[in-house]
Amino acid sequence: MKNKIMTGILLCAFAAAAAAETTRIGFVDTERVLRESEPALAAQKKIDKEFSVREQEVMALAKQLQDAKISLESEQKILSESVRRIQEREIANLNLMLQTRQREFREDLSLRQNEEVARILARADVVIRRIAESEHYAIILQEAVYRSAEVDITEKVLKYLAVEDADSSGR
Repeated sequence: MKNKIMTGILLCAFAAAAAAETTRIGFVDTERVLRESEPALAAQKKIDKEFSVREQEVMALAKQLQDAKISLESEQKILSESVRRIQEREIANLNLMLQTRQREFREDLSLRQNEEVARILARADVVIRRIAESEHYAIILQEAVYRSAEVDITEKVLKYLAVEDADSSGR
């Protein structure tokens, strides 16, 4: 139902645009903005730096677990039953700790990435509005099943974001 209403609204907008020669329609590829824009690239570097220590810790714990498993496997024949059980419990505890840290890491990373995406999209919306107002666009879409290259203004948005990012980092 919602799609039919949206389709009807868009068809009306396109019909109105076709009727008025001065009406401009634009399109912005949001995924491209999130992949290629200066703020997106800077955010990714910032997040990578922010989470690198935790990622190394998780990797070290995974190696510790793997080494403990290999050690138990190679020494299993010469260990007493009680020592073997103790090592198996230690391995199970390490495994549980690793799973917990991996889950926490993924959740925190995802939350942080979502925060940055929201910030980038908010900045892109401001830029898109500026472009729409200054260049007299009637409508700028961010999702479309099909779009012509002549209405795609993504490159323009990327350039504005780069200039804006350079201005803010130069302050």
